[in-house]
Amino acid sequence: MELKNQTTVMEFILLGLTEREELRGVVFVLFLAMYLINLLWNGTMISVIGGNSQLHTPMYFFLCNLSFVDMCFTSVTVPKMLTNLISDKKTISFPDCITQLYFFVVFTTAECVLLSIMAYDRYVAICNPLHYITIMNKKVCLIMSAAFFIISFLNGLLHTLLVYRLSFCNSNKIQHFFCDLTPLYQLSCTDTSINELVVFTEGSLLVMLPFLIILISYIRIITTILKIQSTAGRSKTFSTCSSHLTVVIFFYGTLIFMYFRPSSSYSLETDRISSVVYNVLSPMLNPFIYSLRNRDVKVALRRALQRNISSSFRG
Repeated sequence: MELKNQTTVMEFILLGLTEREELRGVVFVLFLAMYLINLLWNGTMISVIGGNSQLHTPMYFFLCNLSFVDMCFTSVTVPKMLTNLISDKKTISFPDCITQLYFFVVFTTAECVLLSIMAYDRYVAICNPLHYITIMNKKVCLIMSAAFFIISFLNGLLHTLLVYRLSFCNSNKIQHFFCDLTPLYQLSCTDTSINELVVFTEGSLLVMLPFLIILISYIRIITTILKIQSTAGRSKTFSTCSSHLTVVIFFYGTLIFMYFRPSSSYSLETDRISSVVYNVLSPMLNPFIYSLRNRDVKVALRRALQRNISSSFRG
């Protein structure tokens, strides 16, 4: 039998974070501020690291990648949400919804894989410091960077094609502020068991395998740190990866809660809050976490700020 896309719904209605009219203005201002802070600070991190030769190391190369992914990650969903908050028309066309879903999956996967690469980088730096430059050379870093983007784009394509095969012939109201997998599955009048199976298998591979790499890396890192005799030495060594560990806990905690649980336990309000945490709040806080807990970044930011102030006075 020929498989055809029987979609009759041509557009969806994004109900957003709140349906209370009196809260829309407050929510708009709050999320606009968070989005602008995200773009400003992640863009600043990329600029400062790129313009400071002392920070041209694998650790900061991947931190630049993380800032870029965070900017793109939030830009996939927040602008549309902000538009809907100030507009009476909250619709999104089927092609736009599929496109949004694609890039959402791409950058979610990219963040997962990139965080595991950053954990491996810290493992090599702390557990094999004498071979660090050899192992994490420029060519290896570029290959790793290209690999996680290719994997992410392919994963996004897989989930998008699986959603495209579904039929949406009843309600077109998405109980969310963007086109996510679970709300779309709930609207479909097609059996979504294959889609859910892929999320729990292939999705688990690309989320839990990186998490396993992170876990093993930090077990080895902590074991190595505990062997250091001086308290000051242990504290200084652990401080080089504490920022990354904070970001991992923040991001993975909400992501695993969101997607790796039975669909029967789906809660609209809880999932909206969780989505805000890993989709908006986490990308905004990441540059603060790294800049406040990293001496090299703080020094580079201070120097860049002083240069800009000096240039302004001379101008």
